[in-house]
Amino acid sequence: MQYRKLGNTGLMVSEIGVGGEWLERHNAEEVKAVMDACYARGINIVDCFMSEPNVRTNIGNAIKDNREQWIVQGHVGSAWRDGQYVRTRDMDEVKAAFADLLARFQTDYIDLGMIHFVDKLEDWKTVLECGFMDYMLELKASGAIRHIGLSTHNTTIARLAVEHGAVEVILFSLNPAYDLLPPTENIDDFFVDEYDAKFAGIDPERADLYKLCEQKGVAITVMKGLGGGRLLDAKRSPFGVSLTPVQCLHYALTRPAVASVLIGFDNVEQIPASLAYESATEDEKDYATVLANAPRHAYSGQCTYCGHCKPCPVNIDIAMVNKLYDLATMQEDVPASVKEHYMNLDAHAGDCLGCGACESRCPFDVPVIEKMKTTAKLFE
Repeated sequence: MQYRKLGNTGLMVSEIGVGGEWLERHNAEEVKAVMDACYARGINIVDCFMSEPNVRTNIGNAIKDNREQWIVQGHVGSAWRDGQYVRTRDMDEVKAAFADLLARFQTDYIDLGMIHFVDKLEDWKTVLECGFMDYMLELKASGAIRHIGLSTHNTTIARLAVEHGAVEVILFSLNPAYDLLPPTENIDDFFVDEYDAKFAGIDPERADLYKLCEQKGVAITVMKGLGGGRLLDAKRSPFGVSLTPVQCLHYALTRPAVASVLIGFDNVEQIPASLAYESATEDEKDYATVLANAPRHAYSGQCTYCGHCKPCPVNIDIAMVNKLYDLATMQEDVPASVKEHYMNLDAHAGDCLGCGACESRCPFDVPVIEKMKTTAKLFE
């Protein structure tokens, strides 16, 4: 298992994590089997947005013997009311639900306290004005949560949270299909049968969000990395082709700021399909060829950092060079940290021979040679 820095938190998380939603329908023994199998394979982060009492208790029991090794991403504002899950901003209910989370996890702290499910601008304003954010800051000051996060499907909300300054982690829905979509307050937009043909390539606002998170040191943990399984089925995929779990994981893990992709495991038998990523070949990770040849909505002219351009005869890491260029151009002046990272590369854009081998391999027809010239001018 590979581990990544979780933004500026100082934590290291497994690049594949557990999304707990499917565990809600399982008994204590089955939940423990899944969590034990994940732990044995090096997974160390689990997300629990669910408020249902039994699943909280079952996950808490499953990890209690190695609680200190688990990074728990627990949600604040997810409550259980009259036998039903609710998202709440009622502060008495919020506080009671968080106390319940601590009790059922048999712990006195949550590593990542997530402001639960903010998709609308009005709701973000409510979080800031109703005492919710003040409560999160109090929890962090007391040590009851170690870091403040927020979960959203909306690019606009995610950006506002990053710019606010208190939020250190964003739980965001991210996959190659969702990346085509502009910001929306309606989650149903993600589940239409086909996306409008005008969507081609990563929506600029989503691309900018990932770069902003990288720049600010705000980590992204990923939900919906497999599109709820939709991307694995050619009949349901908006691209008209199927991807593998490994390809979906590689797409998400090549976005800036992404630290971990959280997979919902329904049983122990499902775990190896995702964990295969850790030993996968470059060909097995190759989502780019699949997307480029898809009958619908292929990307074009845009670097997705897929690495298809390798190998370079002078050893330029073209995908990394393009990523650093994109990060650098977010600001009027090149950030010193980005320039230092660039200068520490083994080879630079200015070393490009202009041979064109990379362009012949690029599935998306990116003008690599021209980008190398532009990058060299910017950095060198």
